[in-house]
Amino acid sequence: TCALPIWESAESIDQPLREVKNDRAAQPLRVLGLMSGTSLDGVDGALCEVSADGVKLLELWSANFPKPLACRLHAAATGQANSWELAQLHHDLGRYYATAAQRQPTARRAQLVGLHGQTVFHHPHRARPATLQLGEPAYLAEALHVPVVSNFRVADLAAGGQGAPLATLFHQVVFAQRGAHVCVNNLGGISNVTSLDWRRGAQPRVLAFDTGPANVLIDLAMRQLTDGRQTCDRNGQLALRGEVCAPLLKRWLRHPFFRQAPPKSTGRERFGETFLQPALAEMKRLRLTQSDALATLTEFTAKSLALNYQLHLPSPPDRVVLCGGGVDNLALGDAIAAALRPLNLRMEVQTSADLGWPTKSIEAAAFALLAWRRWHGLPGNLPATTGAKRAVLCGQICT
Repeated sequence: TCALPIWESAESIDQPLREVKNDRAAQPLRVLGLMSGTSLDGVDGALCEVSADGVKLLELWSANFPKPLACRLHAAATGQANSWELAQLHHDLGRYYATAAQRQPTARRAQLVGLHGQTVFHHPHRARPATLQLGEPAYLAEALHVPVVSNFRVADLAAGGQGAPLATLFHQVVFAQRGAHVCVNNLGGISNVTSLDWRRGAQPRVLAFDTGPANVLIDLAMRQLTDGRQTCDRNGQLALRGEVCAPLLKRWLRHPFFRQAPPKSTGRERFGETFLQPALAEMKRLRLTQSDALATLTEFTAKSLALNYQLHLPSPPDRVVLCGGGVDNLALGDAIAAALRPLNLRMEVQTSADLGWPTKSIEAAAFALLAWRRWHGLPGNLPATTGAKRAVLCGQICT
């Protein structure tokens, strides 16, 4: 059965983990976080030890989606699946998560699971907001014999928020540094930043929002340009050989999303196929090579990220911590560092791995923390970053 939120038990989200007055919360709990991102390539699993003292990574693993499943997810995410196919996919994906977790000896040590699921629709419209993550949690609960927390975004959406970003609290717990302004930037399919300014006050000032595309346009372009033979620009090798088309870049950076003030979130609906198809047509008309096309899309990703920092952060950060799959793209990492440097010449750009957190662990570990908070009746959203009217319990519990 799926438990309903216990609204009366919610405590202030501003309360640090270590100050939670709850004997159960003081005891470490092994929580498995599962995350499938916008890239639709597979699932990352992070087994974490979570308590009121913080989060410790115990084990990280990944499993690629079988090609037929990935194709069906792509169809669902691009509006090409009917209701029967969506319903069937919801259960097939749930069974896949269960099978993938059962194959991991460490996953079977979990006492609780946080399942993000696969987002196939995210439209936080003010009048009629909607979001949909597929992957029936009951199969995981049955396979691992532990409670599963899922469907994290809808409570924030119902409270007037964007339903994103939700990894913000994890970023604060793990990466905030007293006396410094740190930005944690996740490079998944979509890029999102968490600004943690702790130069004054008892707690850091937190601001978080999506900046636009990260891997999604680059990966989609690789599939199109190679007729599906390659799914990503491995290590950014093609982009590094190309030249950026400055007129196209200048035009794309006028996209209204970049100037929209936070709170804001986005997805494939805005920076997926609907953006890429006319962009590819333009690049073909201008006779750009494959390398030039990828170099331009990579520079667009980096420059749009830096533009958001310039427009929406109260001040440039002292340090930027990059995480997510996009860190493996050397061309993207170099372009981001170059785009950010003019904002603060002394800015340090590093990866989460430099700080002991593998780049693919962050989002999965974040949902492990959110599951732990939901299990203990603690809210998981930060209203100041999602736009919600209040802090709410994020996630529904399936036992």
